[in-house]
Amino acid sequence: MAATRACLVSLVVALAFLFFFEGTAGVSEQDLRQVRSFLKRVNKAPLRSVKSPDGDIFDCVPVSKQPAFDNPLLKNHTIQMRPFYHPGGLYDDSNNVLHPITQTWHQNGRCPENSVPIRRTKEEDVLRASLVNWYGKKRPKNILKLYPVSSDVTSGHQHAVASSSLDKYYGTKITTNLWKPTTETAQDFSLTQLWIIAGSYGNNDLNTIEAGWQVYPAMYGDANPRLFIYWTSDAYQKTGCYNLFCSGFVQTNEQIAIGGSLSPQSVYGGSQYEFDILIWKDPTGGNWWLQVGSTIVGYWPSSIFSYLASSASYVQWGGEVYSPPNAGQTSTQMGSGHFPSEWYGKASYIRNIQVVDSSSYLRLPNGLGLIHQWPNCYNVQNGTSSNEWGTYIFYGGPGRNSKCP
Repeated sequence: MAATRACLVSLVVALAFLFFFEGTAGVSEQDLRQVRSFLKRVNKAPLRSVKSPDGDIFDCVPVSKQPAFDNPLLKNHTIQMRPFYHPGGLYDDSNNVLHPITQTWHQNGRCPENSVPIRRTKEEDVLRASLVNWYGKKRPKNILKLYPVSSDVTSGHQHAVASSSLDKYYGTKITTNLWKPTTETAQDFSLTQLWIIAGSYGNNDLNTIEAGWQVYPAMYGDANPRLFIYWTSDAYQKTGCYNLFCSGFVQTNEQIAIGGSLSPQSVYGGSQYEFDILIWKDPTGGNWWLQVGSTIVGYWPSSIFSYLASSASYVQWGGEVYSPPNAGQTSTQMGSGHFPSEWYGKASYIRNIQVVDSSSYLRLPNGLGLIHQWPNCYNVQNGTSSNEWGTYIFYGGPGRNSKCP
């Protein structure tokens, strides 16, 4: 039964890709010129290129030539190659990861020092988007108004998350296990992430920093789980994007490819593969730094934000799925595709949840609230432990089922 279902899902995804690629025959010359102009801007001249076994190509671009510096706000920006300060405190050691993950492209090579790996964007990637200007971006009309915390469900987004909003925040750290959830269509996505948030969605001045892993066939052309980041300074209106598709995030490390696939994935009832994500605001430089595992990847300059130039007002952690509006309840899986009640080894989790306080110290969050709009579709549970699990959540679900129409 499971094998039959997997075959059907693969067939649906394959047919969706066929539809997208055959549909390019009707693309106008003007649209193609726009696509190629976009590719010329986003794909920088590399020192070397590495082809991954999964088909991706990673260009090793000089640090100073990366897309970040196309941003007018960073015209005179001086690259900060390392943070001035690293937060300490509870569980600040990445050695407690059970079974660490790796990036697939490492099997075929690495980038040299003083360069950064950037996933090459192909013509077919952009043509899968309905509009070139929206490739790699979240559309503001399709975003669940989760900011500030809301229980409304709009435009196909569903969440199962925990949230803390009782203080000023200067970062957060999590350990999450990795899965490969199935999506109902190529346009659906499933992700696990953290959000660092300030400002207001309603006033179009929302600032967010986001990071995690996602399965998003329409974005990447396959169903592999991938490392991703996102940011916005105006509630997803004009600023920000996924990964390095626009100017903003400054990468400083040659080892981690943002947008690169992750492996191996956790096994239901078997080994759990996981990794750490830490984001913190450097009190000296003011920038927001990203660390994946033990590797410091780069930073979001404080100059691209308004509210986040000082601090965040709340932090969230958990899962999200999306299906096109008016498509009805999706069967896209969140996390492992199983409910949190199945617990360790079967359900998705985020453990060792910590926040960074004004003293740049990692501590446990206070006053966690849970958001799960349709618990019979996707749910979330939280708990605390005295060991390295600390504050944790289990979350996820299968989507459409007999109790979730």
